[in-house]
Amino acid sequence: MKVLVTVKRVVDPYVKVRVKADGSGVETANVKMTMNPFCEIAVEQAVRMKEAGIVTEIVAVSIGVQQCQETLRTAMAMGADRGILVETAEEVQPLAVAKVLKAVVAKEQPRLVIMGKQAIDDDSNQSGQMLAALLGWPQATFISNIEIAGDNAEITREIDGGLEKLTVKLPAVATADLRLNEPRYVTLPNIMKAKKKPLEIVKPDALGVDVAPRLKTLKVQEPPKRSAGVKVNDVADLVNKLKNEARVV
Repeated sequence: MKVLVTVKRVVDPYVKVRVKADGSGVETANVKMTMNPFCEIAVEQAVRMKEAGIVTEIVAVSIGVQQCQETLRTAMAMGADRGILVETAEEVQPLAVAKVLKAVVAKEQPRLVIMGKQAIDDDSNQSGQMLAALLGWPQATFISNIEIAGDNAEITREIDGGLEKLTVKLPAVATADLRLNEPRYVTLPNIMKAKKKPLEIVKPDALGVDVAPRLKTLKVQEPPKRSAGVKVNDVADLVNKLKNEARVV
């Protein structure tokens, strides 16, 4: 079974994010970049399934600038067999991501697509659902466990009320939640091996997809700084402040 797994290059989650001076977006120049944490979980799951003998090939796909090759090499060092970079300098929004992935799926014919449930930069949480809709495939979002049983996938997913168990027919799209697994550390020997693995670079035009943004960002600004707290004398004073100053009760 072939699995296609998506990876996105984002600002390292441990880096303090700074807004550009002109308010047009987040500063990425000279900022440490890394693979989206939820995408790491998706890659790890695909690798574990291959180690269990369920998956025969893992194809990692990324969409973005040339530097995304580094992210794909990391995925291959984790265990992906090869990579595909859909190279573009455009800001690729969720619908465009889904359209590009649909074209890649048509070319590669995987039985399962595993994606991170969301990216930590835009937090859209849309691409997986949109891809499933465009393909007409079953989808399982926020998965915390997956087992393949013949032509079906037995999935446990996280919902507000607890856990939900689903059976979806393959081919399908699944998006990984935080508790699906803990990604492995990439070792130096595997990093060296990843350099020799095939990495294909294509343009969106070659896939017949227009990735031009449909939405325009008007302004990006930091959240307001939190004001200092105050001490209250008793419960009556607290209720009075909540009611008359904060106006929340």
